[in-house]
Amino acid sequence: MIVSVASGKGGTGKTLVATSLALSLKDRGRVQLLDCDVEEPNAHVLLKPLITHSEAVSIPTPKVDEQKCSYCGKCAEVCAYNAIAILSKHVLVFSQLCHGCGACNYLCPEKAISEEVREIGVVESGDADGVEFAHGKLNVGEAMPTPVIRRVKEMVNQDGTVIIDVPPGTSCPVVASIKDSDFCLLVTEPTPFGLSDLVLAVETVRELKIPCGIVLNRAGVGDNKVEEYCCKENIPVLLTIPLDTEIARLYSRGVTLAEGMPRWRESFISLFERIRERASERTRSLKR
Repeated sequence: MIVSVASGKGGTGKTLVATSLALSLKDRGRVQLLDCDVEEPNAHVLLKPLITHSEAVSIPTPKVDEQKCSYCGKCAEVCAYNAIAILSKHVLVFSQLCHGCGACNYLCPEKAISEEVREIGVVESGDADGVEFAHGKLNVGEAMPTPVIRRVKEMVNQDGTVIIDVPPGTSCPVVASIKDSDFCLLVTEPTPFGLSDLVLAVETVRELKIPCGIVLNRAGVGDNKVEEYCCKENIPVLLTIPLDTEIARLYSRGVTLAEGMPRWRESFISLFERIRERASERTRSLKR
């Protein structure tokens, strides 16, 4: 089962929930945590994994032989990402815009375009106290995290429970991370900003046709508009975490709820049971 943990905005406690859930479930079977927030991964700060494997992530980018090029402009015309431009008798390649689709190479009538490999990040994996761990790191200055996210997700082990720590927001990296999940857990906070971004996140998850539930973090601050929205939209609030200075103190030291306050383990186990129940309901309804 694949559970993605997402949020419409940063700073809601998404990683705290993802890591605590993983640690709470590790004694109940095989558990894997994949940190797909490749632009700023931080699950390793809480889990402190022993990294045993590392591999580069690369994409093919075009290389133009201008001695063969007729400057017909077909490559620029076919590129959906504007990674190639023809200026008079010169070809400009913007490698950081290239998605590596290969269309320019395939359609060049002069066969003047070849491909060269460009490294854009790295994927590391290992073990974190019984939790299988992997995360991606996008190289500084790179504009496209999605290829690194896809490589991290290739490490999904279907034999156990997979928890995916999703980037914040609702953009392409979020969609790439959530895609193919059995359930999406949306972490939010009871503030106007929290509600505004939660609405966007719910719309994104529904577009992907993935069932979702809410973790309400820092309960006790703000108002009750998030609960009212969830009630109106028939979205279950599966776990509530109060605004607590001790939780904040633990998090600032890189300690998860499951480790720093062991009583929370049962809460996260109950959370997972509710997730599994709702994911099963969706599977049964699709079979009808």
